[in-house]
Amino acid sequence: MKYEITVGEVKTQNSNVRGYASVVFGDSFKVSNITILAGRDNQLYISMPHYKSKNQDGERKDICYPTTKEFRGELEANILLALENLKQTGQKKYLVGDGQDRELPFTVSVTPFEKENRSIRGLARIYLDDCFAVSNISIVMGKKGLFVSMPSYKTNQIDENNRSVYRDICYPVTGEFREKVNNLLTDAYEKAVAEVQENVLGQADGFMPVQDSSDMDFPDMDLPTR
Repeated sequence: MKYEITVGEVKTQNSNVRGYASVVFGDSFKVSNITILAGRDNQLYISMPHYKSKNQDGERKDICYPTTKEFRGELEANILLALENLKQTGQKKYLVGDGQDRELPFTVSVTPFEKENRSIRGLARIYLDDCFAVSNISIVMGKKGLFVSMPSYKTNQIDENNRSVYRDICYPVTGEFREKVNNLLTDAYEKAVAEVQENVLGQADGFMPVQDSSDMDFPDMDLPTR
């Protein structure tokens, strides 16, 4: 798979952070906030964007991640090569792949649910080229209907309405690919809801079961409304 890495070096004392990286897969989808860290033996490794679970153990959960051991090793090696290349040449960008232009293949999965006083209607995951997953994507009911909210983080900025500004961690970089992702996700959500409703038709009581979201875990964030 073709992808481009952009790196930045960090030189801070009393910190094991050595740099940051972002990756654009197939000129279509960007993943940012990848951290380059030094271990106790000064061996460098990467940390994917993550959050702490609400569970008592505070388990760390990656928001996006390679789905195979082979691609995890490839991606980490190339990010570290990109950092070394930056040190030697000053070039921040590092291209991986044969350079052939082809549409980035992807699939989606959606889990619909409803929770009282929440606008979220489902959680979704995207699989890029069967080797990289992006989770914590929300299907949200806004004023104008369903829309897709990508994983984001809260910045220190305030907008003109005195509200906190959020930045997407992972997102499509072209309007065309964004439309494809959004359409496939909303279609998958509506199909999943329709399947649940069809199953309800055979039940005697006629009540529609709703996915319980109490055991679902996702980062604390104020989702935008539209």
